[in-house]
Amino acid sequence: MSGLSAEQRGWFDTAAELVDPKRLTDLVVGMVDIASPTGEEAELARWLTATLDDAGLEAHYQEIDDRQANAVGRLRGDGSGADLLLYAPTDTLTVGDPDEDVPWIGPELRADMRPRAQVHGHHVLGLGASNPKGHAAAIVAAAEVIAEAGIPLRGDLMVGLGAGGMPTNGRATRGLTRRNTGQGVGCSFLLEQGWWADHALIAKPGWAVAWEEVGLCWFEVRVRGTYTYVGSRHRMPYRNSIASAATVIAGLERWFPEYAARHTDGLVAPQGIVSSIEGGWPRMAAVAPALCRFMVDLRTSPRSTPAQVRREFGAAVSAITAEHPDIEVEWDMVLAIPGTHTPPDSPVVAATIAAWEAESGRSHEPIAATSGATDANILRARGLPTARIGMDRIGPDAPLALDFPSGMNVVDIREAVRLTRTIVYTAISLCTRERSIS
Repeated sequence: MSGLSAEQRGWFDTAAELVDPKRLTDLVVGMVDIASPTGEEAELARWLTATLDDAGLEAHYQEIDDRQANAVGRLRGDGSGADLLLYAPTDTLTVGDPDEDVPWIGPELRADMRPRAQVHGHHVLGLGASNPKGHAAAIVAAAEVIAEAGIPLRGDLMVGLGAGGMPTNGRATRGLTRRNTGQGVGCSFLLEQGWWADHALIAKPGWAVAWEEVGLCWFEVRVRGTYTYVGSRHRMPYRNSIASAATVIAGLERWFPEYAARHTDGLVAPQGIVSSIEGGWPRMAAVAPALCRFMVDLRTSPRSTPAQVRREFGAAVSAITAEHPDIEVEWDMVLAIPGTHTPPDSPVVAATIAAWEAESGRSHEPIAATSGATDANILRARGLPTARIGMDRIGPDAPLALDFPSGMNVVDIREAVRLTRTIVYTAISLCTRERSIS
């Protein structure tokens, strides 16, 4: 089923000829120049809605609140085929504002950390230029060329450009008050509002097809101590919560690789990290606090439930406190999104693999040992068989050397062209066939 017939191949060749690097560059530049931190994607959603409308899709601005929204669009088929949802999030991991990002992102914002696009030959640089905006641009471009080519669709081709795809709770700045602005809230809302399909394809980084990925559990760990004063350390009971938290953190850092090794299988290698720590008054260095707390992100295998992971984390903390009985620790799981799996022989995975192989000219090789989570978990958990595909990392000719932020914020338009062609192939494969009756 995954390969194209001669007729479908002709449709693909017509659409693929329309894939234009300049158009992809313009889409990325337009998206980067509209800041869209999590919780504030509304302006970008309006721009994307107008873009989809201009391309001939039935486009809708899908408001979540006055500052957060999705953009959705539909190319209707004749009703005899399966529907495919092309999906990408639109929010950036960081904000692009030094008041919020510095010093945690570094001593200052680099050019790629700001929501202002720069074009350097084949590359576009700017906040989110690759992840997620370059991937969203490929989805938009794929829908545009399919519409322009006039391909006779049997099933509907749907485009979802969703808010709140980053792994974050709500920001408490600029008057924002909602806590549930990230973790796939836009994707969930889109499905709840009836934008449902038979299959889904999400565009996120990695030049290979993925049919499963990790979930995540967040834990808040609280370490108790004694509120005291430096001048009294030698005269009164002394139990420093910050020093004790350091001991617990060191124990968890030793445990994370053991956890990852136990759960590495299939395509995933779930990792753990201590992400933030809070304790005491910076204005009052003479005083030690009675409490120090820190956050842990523990990625989870599709073969593990959050309840199982919670118990495993609890056992790790208990082992640490058994070695240090003087340390008082409390903890809670405060967020859970299960990892998910789509059977690799499902139509959407098979079609996307065939598209990848047609574009690459070789047999598909999946990327293993992954630990990144996306809205694919939201789609699969709601019942949509979902494949994931994206772009490769930037190479040595990029304007910045590869590190974590440049991998997010620099896109190679040549990669975007390849991804767009692959999405077009997959969409034609799935949406121009008669739907099988089961």
